Amino acid sequence: MDREQHSGGTELGRYLRARRAQVTPEEVGLPPGAGVRRTPGLRREELATLAGISIDYFTRLERGKETHPSPSVVDSLARALRLEEEEHDHLRSLVTHAALPHSRLRSSAGTPSAPERPTPSRSVRPGVKIMLEAMRPLPAHVVSRTGDVLAWNPGGLRLLAGMEDWPARQRNIARYVFLHPAARDLFDDWGNQVRGCVARLRALAGTDPDAPDLTRLAGDLLLKSPEFARLWERYDVKGNSYGRKTFHHPDVGDLTLGYQSLQLEGAPGHRMVVYHAEPGSAEYDAMVLLDLAASDSAHASRTALHTPQGDRPY
Repeated sequence: MDREQHSGGTELGRYLRARRAQVTPEEVGLPPGAGVRRTPGLRREELATLAGISIDYFTRLERGKETHPSPSVVDSLARALRLEEEEHDHLRSLVTHAALPHSRLRSSAGTPSAPERPTPSRSVRPGVKIMLEAMRPLPAHVVSRTGDVLAWNPGGLRLLAGMEDWPARQRNIARYVFLHPAARDLFDDWGNQVRGCVARLRALAGTDPDAPDLTRLAGDLLLKSPEFARLWERYDVKGNSYGRKTFHHPDVGDLTLGYQSLQLEGAPGHRMVVYHAEPGSAEYDAMVLLDLAASDSAHASRTALHTPQGDRPY
């Protein structure tokens, strides 16, 4: 591993190092080279040559000593790194962020202190909750920018088998897929699911690396999940906002559902994720059963809470 991977510098530099490690010489038409490579992927001088810039300039970019590359240099680096559109856009965002003057407030003692950050809202508007209910039996939930599950309809929570057993404040998509014992069995393609979760968090870290909600979640997962730590190092930022997922659900069996992620205007970072299937299909019937099972479970829980101890049925 590159000794600078965990050192200081900028997010721009970390992203360049991580993406350079993902490109092999063969992929860009270079000979593998003699001897053992100290780091995976391309060497600095190889990438600099491909991008048409000097090795000294590229080294300064990676080390955070240079933060104002021109648009043409950014585009050349994107081509050399074989970045796709979403990854290229992320590189541009990192360049913009690196070039901003990071003003600091000064305390009375004269030492720099970071300005206070507003806490991201966890509130979900009543109209959105009405929409979640109206979508039944389609499973749907609202998540924050870090994947906290903020609101749901019955199927939207029950689809993630076992999540309802966690306290509401602990319910988070990334925490679920990496740490819940049911997740590996639930998702047919667990590896793709976890890559998408990390990519979303990594994209956020690029432009808001010190955000408290992100640092708490990422720090917890880095300590508890070696798989999360490995994917975090890759610095992938490509996430999926629609597609299909296959579930092996303990309540309704196997089902493949389409899904669509929708940004909620007026609630920064909030997304509604809706799962769907063709009416009349086996998958649609499974969604109906899932919705009913979740509703029955919620009703039983409410009844148990309001039943006097001596009157509870055995």
